[in-house]
Amino acid sequence: MKSGAITAPQGPAAIVQLSGAELAAPDSSQAAEADDNGRSALARARAFAEPLLAGQRLDTGEDALAHADGVAAILQGIGAAPSMRAAAYLVYAGDYLQRPEEMVAKAFGESYASLVVHTRKLVQIQRAAREAQAGHEQHAHQTERVRKMLLAFSRDLRVVLLRLASRLQTLRWYASSRHACPAALALETQQVFAPLANRLGIWQIKWELEDLAFRFLQPETYRQVAQQLAQTRVERERSVEHVRRQLVEALAAVGLKAEVQGRPKHLYSIWKKMQGKALSIEQIFDARALRVIVADVPACYAALSRVHELFHPVPGEYDDYIARPKANGYQSLHTVVLGDDHRPVEVQIRTQAMHEHAEHGVAAHWAYKEAGTKGYAGVSAAGDFEERVAEARKAVLRQLLAWERDYAGQAAQGGAGAQAGSEAAFDDRIYVFTPQATVIELTAGATPVDFAYALHTDLGHRCRGARVDGVMVPLNTPLANGQTVEVIATKEGGPSLDWLNAELGYIKGQRARAKVRAWFNAQALSATVARGRELVEKLLQREGRTALKLDDLAAQLGFKGAEALFEVVGKDEYSLRHIENLLRPSEPPAPEAEGIALKRARGGGEGGVLVVGVESLLTQLARCCRPAPPDAICGYVTRGKGVAIHRSNCSNFRHMAEQQPDRVIPVAWGDAPKDRDAAYPVDVVVEAADRPGLLRDISEAFSKDKLNVIGVHTQTVKDVGGGTAFMTFTVEVTDANRLAAVLRVLAQVPGVRRARRR
Repeated sequence: MKSGAITAPQGPAAIVQLSGAELAAPDSSQAAEADDNGRSALARARAFAEPLLAGQRLDTGEDALAHADGVAAILQGIGAAPSMRAAAYLVYAGDYLQRPEEMVAKAFGESYASLVVHTRKLVQIQRAAREAQAGHEQHAHQTERVRKMLLAFSRDLRVVLLRLASRLQTLRWYASSRHACPAALALETQQVFAPLANRLGIWQIKWELEDLAFRFLQPETYRQVAQQLAQTRVERERSVEHVRRQLVEALAAVGLKAEVQGRPKHLYSIWKKMQGKALSIEQIFDARALRVIVADVPACYAALSRVHELFHPVPGEYDDYIARPKANGYQSLHTVVLGDDHRPVEVQIRTQAMHEHAEHGVAAHWAYKEAGTKGYAGVSAAGDFEERVAEARKAVLRQLLAWERDYAGQAAQGGAGAQAGSEAAFDDRIYVFTPQATVIELTAGATPVDFAYALHTDLGHRCRGARVDGVMVPLNTPLANGQTVEVIATKEGGPSLDWLNAELGYIKGQRARAKVRAWFNAQALSATVARGRELVEKLLQREGRTALKLDDLAAQLGFKGAEALFEVVGKDEYSLRHIENLLRPSEPPAPEAEGIALKRARGGGEGGVLVVGVESLLTQLARCCRPAPPDAICGYVTRGKGVAIHRSNCSNFRHMAEQQPDRVIPVAWGDAPKDRDAAYPVDVVVEAADRPGLLRDISEAFSKDKLNVIGVHTQTVKDVGGGTAFMTFTVEVTDANRLAAVLRVLAQVPGVRRARRR
């Protein structure tokens, strides 16, 4: 088959042309004028491209001008407007222009310029990806990349159609020139481009892509199937056309108005049926097939009756899918008859509505909407025409999403709800590229920061800038489909706290946001662990036990490792007194009445209640949780140091109570008049963005509430955002309830992220 050959449109392709004519029908003078304009643009485009393409070779080895001629011819064969065919020349001419977008826009308009830029970019990225990945990547990954590339550029449907036509022309060239077609190219055609053409209802391109890919991938099998058919394609087409004319005349003779389409089954389809159903070539009844389209259901059965009168039906080869539709809603009458040459012919009879459903409905609605107000063949897109073009575009987008689901192996669900979901899914994501042509899928509205984290978490942390299509942009710039993004990163560093501010728009995706939060949490944890390690090591130095292994010490205290111990100590959730008690030799228990003077409050219920503050009692307030009235409290009888008073929710108290529950004793606050003015120390923990004057502002907040600060411990963790300050203030209060108001005031101090009682 020669690359420049043009075949007459048949089947769905013919319907494309009819649909376009119907859409243009309201104003024939406008359509004629637009068609003249399109033909003028086509002639000018070829004249513009010819001196640039003459003598040039594509990377496949094809002559560039011949390839453009072939693509334009294929587009003409499926009913594309002249303006669309003109774009085929401009796309390839753009490779030899210094500023293709500017020059094409000036000579032909912005619509052509946009199409040229997008199509050339897709071609260049595909080529770069193929070269970069050659020899060291599985083909499945490359196929997935091409599929995503096509989706990335499918907002302009003309780009998709140009790529389909270009791929078909390339395979035709390999076939006619007898050059060896790369297996990766043929497999990509079979797995990506042919299914895409099928989903869009462009059957003429679909079957030829499949047959050519089959020929290059499995030449011996292809040859065997061809020999088994014992006919050339031309002969089969001629025989089918003979049967078709007989049927048309027979139906017309009885007054049945019908459209009869005839086409032979192509080789790849025959081979797939033989493999899938384990059939011999003699059992493939639909190697030659006719399709009869009538007005309504009664006409379907009337046509079936006439078919069986005219030809001899094959027993057992009749199916009524109108009365019993398939699960996917498919409806049609199927029968197999023997022609005059005694060869089987499959006949399918259906209504136009059934036909459109079976063919996915895309080809029948296909229309090209140029930029501005230009529609199919340049006709003004307004009113009902505009609505039909918009509906056609939605139908194509739905089929693109269905094609994607098919490739991913996911079952598509039918119905309007599934279609609406598909459109939403298409709107909610974008596809962008790395400089190496790897396709990255992101949430719509994603920024270069999202892109960096999608590549690698560490790259996201170190991201400091980005180039989009070679131009430096701010990190909060929303990305668009088809852009190439390059991340500029430092050798080391971390994210900025500004990235977590939703109002600044640095991050769109939840995945990247979670990674930034995790980094800051890890930094805070690292600082806490370092503080805990310092406290534990100082204690070991005081006790003269520096030779003790820290992991062994943690295990004796019931922790999984030293890091876990350091963390709770650094958070002041675990008292160093537990470590001291472990390191020091245990003292013999004192006599019951020796060393501790306990006085039970009368009327305190069973067992009595230990009253805090009574002079005869030896009590102490635990420093780990610093209780103050009216906190709920519990007592723990220590050895030689009286009763330690803890808050009921103190983690240290719970730990000790689990190990020695017999030492727990109920306690309550005393109500003696002198206790009312007693001051109790409590700890307030503040986390804030470090800045000059922060300690002063927080101290003033305490001062306004007349709280005495008796101790301050601060630690700052440096990061790219300036640093995070962790502060612990020990203040004296007579009533713990006063802290609620103080904490609210602290939260209003600029830079403070969190303020709580420890």
